[in-house]
Amino acid sequence: MSEHNVDLELDLRGLACPLPVVKASKSIKDVPVGSVMKVVATDPGALADFPAWAKTSGNEILDIERNGSEINIFIKRMK
Repeated sequence: MSEHNVDLELDLRGLACPLPVVKASKSIKDVPVGSVMKVVATDPGALADFPAWAKTSGNEILDIERNGSEINIFIKRMK
């Protein structure tokens, strides 16, 4: 289990690609630069989609954890 100070948690369970990334992209603007957003998703595509999105958006993936069918992604807003 990751020890990150989470400023915003998004429950995106049940959403299919591309919705988890689209919603995360909008929501990360709601936290200050340097803050951490946790995304909880169930779409296996999130494992590839979020690192690709982070790279193009300039944000940082701190951690990705799998917990059964759930995927917890910790994203640090960098800009």
